[in-house]
Amino acid sequence: MSARFSVSYFSSCNLCLLIFLVLLCLCLSDQKSDNVLCMDSERQALLEFKHNLIDEADRLASWDAENNDCCRWAGIVCDNITGHVHEIRLRGHDDRCDRPYSYNLFMKGLKQILRGNLSSSLLELRQLKYLDLSCNDFEEIQIPSFIGSLRNLRYLNLSESKIVGIIPPQIGNLSELRVLSLGSSYGYPQRTLTSRNLQWLSNLRWLHHLDMSSTNLSKATDWFQVINALPSLVQLHMSGCGLRNAYSHVPSLNVTSLSLLDLSYNFFYNTSVPRWIFSLKNLVSLDLTSCNFDGPLPSIYSFRNLTSLESVHVRGNDFMNSPSVLKGFSSNLISLDLSACGLSSSALDSLHNLTSLLSLDLSKNQLMKAIPNSFGNLCRLREIDLSLNDFSNISLAYLLQSLFECKSPSLESLSIMDSGLSGPIPYSIGRLSSLKRLRLYSNRLNGSIPDSIGRLSSLEQLDIQNNQLSGNLPNSLGQLSNLNGIWFSFNLLTGVLTEAHFSKLVSLTYINGGDNKLTLKVQAANWIPPFQAQVLYMNSWSLGPQFPLWLQSQRDLLKLDISNTGISSIIPPESFWRSLPNLTHLDMSQNHIKGTLILGIPASLRMLKLSSNEFRGGLPYLSNGSLTLAHLDLSNNFFEGTINHFICSNGVKETQNLILANNSLSGVIPECWDKWPNLQVLNFENNALSGELPRTVGSLMRLHWLNMQGNKISGRIPYSLMNLSSLSILQLGQNELVGSIPAWFGTKLNLLRIVSLRHNNLEGNIPHELCYLSLTQILDLAHNNLSGNIPRCFNNFSIISGKETVPDLQFYFSTQQGGSTQGSASLVMKGREDRYTGSIGLVMLLDLSVNKFSGQIPIELTTLLKLKALNLSRNQLTGRIPYKIGDLRALETLDLSVNKLSGELPGSLSTMYSLSNFNVSYNDLTGRIPVSTQLQSFNESSFIHNKLCGPPLTEPCKNVDTREHQKEDDASNGVDWDLIISIVLGFIVGFWIVVAPLIVKKSWSVAYFGFWSELYDVIHKYFFNMFCK
Repeated sequence: MSARFSVSYFSSCNLCLLIFLVLLCLCLSDQKSDNVLCMDSERQALLEFKHNLIDEADRLASWDAENNDCCRWAGIVCDNITGHVHEIRLRGHDDRCDRPYSYNLFMKGLKQILRGNLSSSLLELRQLKYLDLSCNDFEEIQIPSFIGSLRNLRYLNLSESKIVGIIPPQIGNLSELRVLSLGSSYGYPQRTLTSRNLQWLSNLRWLHHLDMSSTNLSKATDWFQVINALPSLVQLHMSGCGLRNAYSHVPSLNVTSLSLLDLSYNFFYNTSVPRWIFSLKNLVSLDLTSCNFDGPLPSIYSFRNLTSLESVHVRGNDFMNSPSVLKGFSSNLISLDLSACGLSSSALDSLHNLTSLLSLDLSKNQLMKAIPNSFGNLCRLREIDLSLNDFSNISLAYLLQSLFECKSPSLESLSIMDSGLSGPIPYSIGRLSSLKRLRLYSNRLNGSIPDSIGRLSSLEQLDIQNNQLSGNLPNSLGQLSNLNGIWFSFNLLTGVLTEAHFSKLVSLTYINGGDNKLTLKVQAANWIPPFQAQVLYMNSWSLGPQFPLWLQSQRDLLKLDISNTGISSIIPPESFWRSLPNLTHLDMSQNHIKGTLILGIPASLRMLKLSSNEFRGGLPYLSNGSLTLAHLDLSNNFFEGTINHFICSNGVKETQNLILANNSLSGVIPECWDKWPNLQVLNFENNALSGELPRTVGSLMRLHWLNMQGNKISGRIPYSLMNLSSLSILQLGQNELVGSIPAWFGTKLNLLRIVSLRHNNLEGNIPHELCYLSLTQILDLAHNNLSGNIPRCFNNFSIISGKETVPDLQFYFSTQQGGSTQGSASLVMKGREDRYTGSIGLVMLLDLSVNKFSGQIPIELTTLLKLKALNLSRNQLTGRIPYKIGDLRALETLDLSVNKLSGELPGSLSTMYSLSNFNVSYNDLTGRIPVSTQLQSFNESSFIHNKLCGPPLTEPCKNVDTREHQKEDDASNGVDWDLIISIVLGFIVGFWIVVAPLIVKKSWSVAYFGFWSELYDVIHKYFFNMFCK
């Protein structure tokens, strides 16, 4: 009894003591909660950490020295008892990482990000277990090595935060780490994290989540061995790491707990699929996108063993092109991406048992037939992508007939883009009542859009652009209240749209209906659409003649294109533009809009196109410092006056394309071009600008296109232009320039492809250095006072000679903000001056006409095999036309008129089948005109004022001329009879010089033959003795 009492007594004492301690802790805790839980040293550390960050959105406003309790600060989690900081959660806005559809959400996400540096003051947080700084922008700083001293960390996430450089191996000291996420989705090799080996990972035995996506591991040959030694690993993300060896022949992996494996975008060329993958029995998600694993897969390895698989993404792997591999998938599979695997239609029957499938991607394969009937079993399917196949002989209705077999189709997304589909959109499309996304762009669909489209009440996105659809938009389209984006541009749609077509489109934010012949007629003058659009493309519609004032209700509008819409009224007042505070892209070109731009340009704009209108007055004033305009096109208007106030503004640093061509601007071009450091395109063509070309134009180091053609610019070409090393188009023609062509054109501007200096007062020889412009395809020096010989080195033009291909046919100059312009030139071809824009990349031209060149036409010109136009007319050239001129088979225009050329026309001219313009008039040519379909089709004026005969001239050829004509034809075929005759005569004369004296004088003959007899004896004895030994 005494013993029981003793035990009971001590138990009661212990219980009382325990209760006392708990109450004491609670009292202390309550007291501290009433006051301050945060530890002072850790609060100071956090303030120091904040001091090194840039927080534009003021997310850390609560981090204030006056707010003593750091445990209540945003993103901070403390231990409730000790007060130690355990967690820092400062992930940037999700919309910054996830690239949302909404531009507003994306911009909101950008404002929420943190920048700056990571302070080592975090070392004071000795109990820190959780650190999340993902989805921020640390502007390419490196991971600080002190992170490896935070020994209690279990969670470290620095992903998507623009942290670069070598991963410090000290991270391997974080032995308690469970989650390590350093991945990113932007994979520029010079802007990513790098690790030469992964040995530092070996200490992280508790790690179950590892994300190294886009980290450069191309030299980390130990990646497989290290990963194989992490027994707790559950998720492994190594997408785009530059891995070279997949260790395909290793049969198994020790990490049996792995449920997610992502090796996508590592490009294992000429490698079979790794065998060890099929040993991962717990694998739920597998991503081998673009790994380039080839087949075949041995029969002992199969997806049948991976019964837990729910997601398989194997895009771009040939080993999947086998029905036996496809049959191995478990019926539990939910998501399957088989795009770009080389699948044929016959292989699809192997997928009939995947009844749990929700998402299926079959795009970019070799499918040519309708979806098999067995797909009628896949009634749970929500997404299917059949894009980039060849359905050119199949209608949309026939292709999808098996999907309509389901009584209650679950399909939410249907994509069949760029696949050659023909026929109409079937009325039965309305049966897919759950459809949210319908993408059918870039096919050959025709007919009208069916009324049944209005039954798709869940539809959010409709993309039918770039087809051949006709008729009007159905009224039922206006009933789709969930529709947020519609694309129907580049069709043949006609008809009138009214308010009814938009009546219930309350969710609509994106409308792209340009390049159709639709007419918008609203009955109410004060109509306010039910939607708030962010993007609105209505180009080539009929909206005029009055300006559509309903646009001022679209306060969320970002991009607006109403070009070529028949508007002829005065531009709305400034109050109208203030109602669109977020507008960044505005295209109102190709209308007849009148008025002035004295209101200035809204500061939010990035792109402004007002070309081909009827604006008058002076150029607008640009705001000082606040303008972010990247593309400005005011060409083809009636702007007048000086450009000083415009060019010398302070708010133009972001401008990349400046196009003011075809106006009435005058005065001297000011020396303010150092204010435009990002300019890529400068086009002042066809104005009345005067004075010398400013020296500061040479400061435009990024300039690709300089066009000052058609002004009154005088003086010499300034030396400062040699700094424009990126220049590809230089047009200074039709001015009053003097002096010579600078030799540094060829040495400093070696990217030039179009050079036009025509109609100036330039003189002197063409510098030899001009031949260094190997990329040049248009060289126009016509109508100057240039003299001397035509350089023989023009055969160095590698584009025109066909040695190199044209790098860019379109000459597009784009800005990062979306504005673009296309290079163009006014050229004299086919006997007239034309404007070349879209096809300028195909033009190969050499025009040296109306100068004072002398000497012969260099035969080297006949090696310019891609040349399409050669004009050497109105010079002082002499000699014959090169006999190889016929080698220029691509030539369409050849003008050698008004020179002093002599001899006959080369016979090789008859092989130039592309010639459509030909002129050799006003020379001293003689003989018969070669016979060919092309040459005889030209007018007599192409040959007059010579001594030529034969068709198309009425002057017949006499017989005496035949011999001379034959001689020239032989020369044209490469036989040089003068050389042959000279060789024969030389041989005969030399022979008789030696033989004749021997016949005439006997003593010379005896001595001659005696010499050769003695020489024979000496040689005979020498070889006889040598061989006898």
